[in-house]
Amino acid sequence: MKNHQPWIPPLDDIPVSLSPIVHLQKKHYGETLNPTRWWGRMPRLFWLVALFVGWLERRRARLAPELRALLMTRVSQQCHCAFCIDANSLRLAERCNALEKVQAVAQWQTSALFSDEERAALAYADAVTATPPVVTDAQKAALKQHYSDDAIAEMTALIAFQNLSARFNAALDIPSQGLCDSQRAPHA
Repeated sequence: MKNHQPWIPPLDDIPVSLSPIVHLQKKHYGETLNPTRWWGRMPRLFWLVALFVGWLERRRARLAPELRALLMTRVSQQCHCAFCIDANSLRLAERCNALEKVQAVAQWQTSALFSDEERAALAYADAVTATPPVVTDAQKAALKQHYSDDAIAEMTALIAFQNLSARFNAALDIPSQGLCDSQRAPHA
């Protein structure tokens, strides 16, 4: 991860149109999240992104909350997004109640903490996140053993969303927020 200043400065004043999002962030995390200070330059796009992630994180999603957090954490690692790793590790720690699993995501291929179902999804996330994406026939077959076609489509949307978010944040050097130190208990 990078430890230098972002090359595009964050906004000091966030547009009023984003007040509801800022209010929710302050309520949940105690402060405005770092990406809001960059995404805030495009309020309409930020709302669309927020609505998209809200739909992916809905209660009736086809993917379990823990799996969603696991995939988002892995994509964040693959894209080297400091903020995303931080935020998604917190989400995963909250959802699985096990910091050991958060710490093992980077070594999912060799860790005994992941089920076959999770391994199939993680392999797919790695393949989709690669540039260009290369999903093998074996990966497709493994996914189909555990997930419906609709769940795979939703999983693909989740992975694509996290790639968008992580690549935006990483490209602009948006820093971590200190929400989850994977070596200690999560904050917030």
